[in-house]
Amino acid sequence: MLFILALAGAGAYFLMRDLSGPAVTISPELSGRVGLQQNLELDVSDKSGVQSVAVTVKRGEQSMTVLQQTFSTLENRQKVAFNLKDTRLPEGAFELEIKAVDGSYAGFGRGNATTINLPVILDSQPPRIAVRTGPPAMYRGGSGLIVYTVSEDVAQTGVRVGELFFPGYKLDNGAYACLFPFPIALRTGDFLPEIMARDLAGNETSSRLLVHALNRNYRSDTLNIPESFLNFKAGELAQLCPEESTPLSQYLCSNNKVRESNDATLIKVAADPANVSPRFFWSGSFRRLPRSAVKANFGDFRTYVDGNRQKIDEQTHMGLDLASVAHAEVPASQNGRVVWVDYLGIHGNMILIDHGMGLMTQYSHLSEYGVKVGDMVKAGQIIGRTGTSGLAGGDHLHFGVLVGGVPVQPLEWLDSSWVKNNITSRININLN
Repeated sequence: MLFILALAGAGAYFLMRDLSGPAVTISPELSGRVGLQQNLELDVSDKSGVQSVAVTVKRGEQSMTVLQQTFSTLENRQKVAFNLKDTRLPEGAFELEIKAVDGSYAGFGRGNATTINLPVILDSQPPRIAVRTGPPAMYRGGSGLIVYTVSEDVAQTGVRVGELFFPGYKLDNGAYACLFPFPIALRTGDFLPEIMARDLAGNETSSRLLVHALNRNYRSDTLNIPESFLNFKAGELAQLCPEESTPLSQYLCSNNKVRESNDATLIKVAADPANVSPRFFWSGSFRRLPRSAVKANFGDFRTYVDGNRQKIDEQTHMGLDLASVAHAEVPASQNGRVVWVDYLGIHGNMILIDHGMGLMTQYSHLSEYGVKVGDMVKAGQIIGRTGTSGLAGGDHLHFGVLVGGVPVQPLEWLDSSWVKNNITSRININLN
């Protein structure tokens, strides 16, 4: 009798230890609309393992199986993807049924099932984009702003430049504004910006922007890297490239490998929505370091030579080098929010200020910080002091302007007439 009771208890345990069905999540999260080409992914999990997943489309009395998959092994988590392109459904409402079964002994081995029924609308029409105002021409290394409308709510919209994407931001009047650069590394024939919009059902529209690409000539410069400079920066160079054994090899590593990593970091910081306001914080003109002399310009093509005047490297300078007195006070160029206060490789001690819509200003080679991440600053507010941190050979400020993390010509933004004609007048356009 005890044996029979024990056996019955064990059987009941195995049959009833898992009485809940699998957890199912769908991504991207459906907004009530879905497109034929939209790829959807199911994430199914259960402690007893996932046995099968099925997706069925139902409209009235008709139904069609879109996905039916039984797994050969009971894994605790399974991911499957599907779309509706083979269903040839007409536009309109239908029901999407998702059923997942676990591998438990519930139901005498049939397992627990989770069934989700989602009422959705098939939307196969891409959104329509109407450009209201934009730059007729842009110079290499410059910035541009476009204002446009989209015919419906979107999941994503903005401008693509090569592999880079610059999001558009919705204005109070319902239009979108997108700030984007003409990267200095691109030739005029390769600058082919595209405007795009993807609606909530995954339908996408894209078209080439009619922007005349103009070349801008930048000066060339020769920069001497003497032994004295390498000795002066020996400590930082060793930290930046500890895998290299000599100060010169560490400098070349910093000027190339570390520079590339720093550039990627700037793009990453600008791509984080938490670092970018959807509205401009500023108005009026941008400011430069007071009582300073320009020691290097944006776009300078630098040839680096050693003490024997032999070429060792070449790079393009991506900001304005401004020199005043040692440890000069550095004011914020415009109103904004501080999103970076930290050391960054060749830039040394650096501050980044977000001014909205992907526009940021950069302050590098600092000796002191006067702000912290999250601080709201006013134009002219002191945020730090100049210095020699990073690859700076002398006390100065590297002032940069970034659009989506891409360095652009600061002189445009320091020119109040250019800002008015190319930025603020476009934002304030009457769309009625």
